Amino acid sequence: MQEGKLTGRVALISGAAQGIGLAISAAFVASGARVVGLDLQEDKLGAAYSALGADQTLAMGGDVTQPEIVQDAVEAAVAQFGKLDLLVCNAATTTPLCKVEELDVEDWRRALDVNLTSAFLLSKFALPEIRRSGGGNIIIVASQMGSVGWMGQSAYCSTKGALIQLGKVLALDYAKENIRVNTLSPGGVATDRLINRYGSEPTAQAEWGPMHPVGRLGQADEIARGAVFLASDDSTFMTGSDLVMDGGYTAW
Repeated sequence: MQEGKLTGRVALISGAAQGIGLAISAAFVASGARVVGLDLQEDKLGAAYSALGADQTLAMGGDVTQPEIVQDAVEAAVAQFGKLDLLVCNAATTTPLCKVEELDVEDWRRALDVNLTSAFLLSKFALPEIRRSGGGNIIIVASQMGSVGWMGQSAYCSTKGALIQLGKVLALDYAKENIRVNTLSPGGVATDRLINRYGSEPTAQAEWGPMHPVGRLGQADEIARGAVFLASDDSTFMTGSDLVMDGGYTAW
């Protein structure tokens, strides 16, 4: 991993217990950052973060849709590590594959709360601390599904598209305060959630891998390298952008 690129920086990462969020956590720690993770799966997050190193991590359990939980996580990051200058909004949920008229209203609302509102809450409470640290970066994990549609995925596509727009507005609002905001849009990635949907990784690779011109699904550590790039000084002339890492999915 890109050792030293994030030395001295402190990050808060939501949805950090598994998949892309955990891979970003590991990549940030390997790059020198100290990391606070927030996830509803507290035990799973704690075990994963213990393996990354107790001195560089802090695991917090909680629901990212609750303002008080998010505020507590921001305050804990500052209390534990002295500041906060990186934020990764990664928490997400999915809904059943179905048309709009078949989608339960509560499933729609939950998708909005977890995928979109959590990014708003995290940004709202983290921005004052990022400002106090002299500036920093916000990375919002969106999706290639924020740029293209997919049958039966109205809630997911809508929320991911909204995240890309949220990132652009935040970038404009805070550019003069040395705060950069970008979105990161993975394509299909072989995470537990995707594998569970298809039943197995070989099935997921066989059925969805060919939708990507590179001929396969991505790996979480590949997406994590993109997050390190966005968080580091390698991307200092980049804000309000959407870094698409989708194996060519949107190039069709």
